[in-house]
Amino acid sequence: MSLLLIALALAMDALAVSLVYGSQYKHHLHFSDAFKIALFFGLSQILMPLIGYYLGNYISSYVQRYEPYIVCVVFVFLGYDMIKHAKDSKKTTLKTGTLLLLALATSIDALAVGFTFSLKHINIWYAVIVIGSVTFFASFLGVYVGEKLGSHFEEKAEYLGGVLLIILGLEAILNP
Repeated sequence: MSLLLIALALAMDALAVSLVYGSQYKHHLHFSDAFKIALFFGLSQILMPLIGYYLGNYISSYVQRYEPYIVCVVFVFLGYDMIKHAKDSKKTTLKTGTLLLLALATSIDALAVGFTFSLKHINIWYAVIVIGSVTFFASFLGVYVGEKLGSHFEEKAEYLGGVLLIILGLEAILNP
């Protein structure tokens, strides 16, 4: 049960970003786009605990120290970019580099969790499958919920999504 709660907690950032991403789609979201977003977030939540588990304290403490700043820079930049392009009525493009940055930014905390798993002698493969699966499904559903909300609010949803990303970025620094 506690592993499921950890997985849900780790999935929340990815869910929030998936909602924002989905809000950009205004009636033309394809299954493959939602799958790609969920796959990036789910895989990052598998890889980061594995890295933390196997590399241990050195990597975890180094990255954890800078986590709020990394998250802030990535989220503020992407939020600003979303606001800047809110009036652009073209189809949202799913840039792999942007998704990779978001996936890494939302999974840095999973690195530290992987380190703690090594201390508690938890079956890392079982743990990362649970964490990755929960994140995948939360992100996948989040994209669709975001699309529904975005279609009701049109470009206001993109402005709101951009503002939310900026707030998440600033919150990472103000409340580490």
